[in-house]
Amino acid sequence: MGFLDRFKGDNDSNDEIRERVKLAIVYYSSTGTNYKLAKWAEEAAEEKGAEVKLVRAPELAPMEAIEQNPAWKAHYEATKDEVPEAQVADLEWADAILFSTPTRFGNVPAQMKQYFDMAGGLWAEGKLVNKVVSAMSSAQNSHGGQEQTLKSLYTTMMHWGAIIAAPGYSDAVTFAAGGNPYGTSVTVDGEGNMQEDVEEAVRHQARRTIAVGTWVKNGNK
Repeated sequence: MGFLDRFKGDNDSNDEIRERVKLAIVYYSSTGTNYKLAKWAEEAAEEKGAEVKLVRAPELAPMEAIEQNPAWKAHYEATKDEVPEAQVADLEWADAILFSTPTRFGNVPAQMKQYFDMAGGLWAEGKLVNKVVSAMSSAQNSHGGQEQTLKSLYTTMMHWGAIIAAPGYSDAVTFAAGGNPYGTSVTVDGEGNMQEDVEEAVRHQARRTIAVGTWVKNGNK
């Protein structure tokens, strides 16, 4: 049996979901990359039968800064009314959470960090324990911090007592997307073009997150 054969059927099973998993997809995106990743994940999750909330971390940057970057301004204007802002209550609602975030110096941006910090009340009440979580990231350079950003994010999840469902090498699409076992990551050039073909890896990661969420919610039977 080959390495990947051991996982065959585990993550992309066609078995009917016994009780629908509630998946929150929480992203931050300044110019649109992580929005695209989140939308692919949303499509895959809905196809899998999950109940999905797609929400964006609230923007913290002043309009003066946003307006200096045409791509940032265009994306902000296009999505500010389309996608609701993430609320702490979304974390409590969800059985599983998929994050998508750019990297900022090897860590998550302030917008995502503030969202995590706002969840302190839920953490104190133990309401984030056993949430199934996974994450994706992007950067302008192939070694610009994607892996470190995901690991930094997962450190927060460990404090929550969450269950991390990283994709690992559970499907060959991970290799085609660059081989990041911590979560799908993509390199973006100065014009906003993705340098790797990561769509199928994103979809697989969403399905895997739902699968693990289903096991936790219903028992792995």
